[in-house]
Amino acid sequence: MNVTTWRTDGRAAVAPTARSSSATGEGPHLGPLRYLPVVPRDRPCETWRQARPGRIKRSFDAALAKNPGGWHVVGASSDLGRGRSLARSVLGREIVLWRDDHGTMQAGPGACPHLGALLDDCEVIGGRVVCRWHGLALGPGVRPDWRTLPCHDDGVLLWVQVPTPAEEPTDAPVACARPPLDRSIPTVVSLRGVCEPSDVIANRLDPWHGAWYHPYAFSHLTVDDAASTDEVLTVEVAFRVSRRWGVPVRAEFTTPDARTIVMTIVEGEGAGSVVETHATLLGRDRDGRPLSVVTEATIAHSDRPGFTGARVLAALVRPAVARTARRLWVDDLAYAERRQQLRARGETYGY
Repeated sequence: MNVTTWRTDGRAAVAPTARSSSATGEGPHLGPLRYLPVVPRDRPCETWRQARPGRIKRSFDAALAKNPGGWHVVGASSDLGRGRSLARSVLGREIVLWRDDHGTMQAGPGACPHLGALLDDCEVIGGRVVCRWHGLALGPGVRPDWRTLPCHDDGVLLWVQVPTPAEEPTDAPVACARPPLDRSIPTVVSLRGVCEPSDVIANRLDPWHGAWYHPYAFSHLTVDDAASTDEVLTVEVAFRVSRRWGVPVRAEFTTPDARTIVMTIVEGEGAGSVVETHATLLGRDRDGRPLSVVTEATIAHSDRPGFTGARVLAALVRPAVARTARRLWVDDLAYAERRQQLRARGETYGY
């Protein structure tokens, strides 16, 4: 069936095979796709009026008050294979990661206690990481001057616990509600920026920028004021497929801890899917500027029968998801870095 719709220039257009539901008030649609033409850029935009600085700050303050327990994300579970070690940096400390003979994640100081070699890309033999310089084997209980660190592999992300100022240590990272991993497609990307973890969280607590700043990815975004609080932001937004078609969903933003923000799709296509954004402070550069890495895990899920087929093709789906996530974070890191620059100059806007 052909359905006559209206283009953004006011001229009639025909959308073949599209269906319309007058009962629900929905426009033409193809499965989860809706006919949602992109609003022209020259139309009046009230985004800046809606993104009230005081409102953003209340959510930001509530997020920073939550205790991460000294836990920091250091990569994707898939980053760490068996047989070789992997070095990371957290709060200016070098950390080495490896898997023992059972595949269990282990972590410890990144410098060999013998002569200080960096324990990166070292062999793992007998469950211990073996220094490349002189063959010193290191692991739990081997030496009193080199002690392993608490660590956790949640199946998607790798975590390490290190002493962190003003944080009370906890037994495990704060768990995020996720769809079943055996029926989902997880994709993880990481990008580095010159900013604090708090700048990353501040960016995500401003959902109002999404449709204007990322028009290639989002449109028709509104925040549901009645359903939102300082702890939960509820939004209606369309994920763009093309300039005319999008997938509308209802989503919630929550902050389980001060370095994590989670978007959960609660209604619409992909309900139950989550996007976890984690920020880790690596250290500081030569100029004393903070360096942070953003690790974003997109865990896509759907109850549609066709999603089973998509999971079979996960190797093809993940690169597409990763490309979109990276493109968004190129923009959003510019936002976060600008926030850090203004703070370093002592400039305050909006608050």
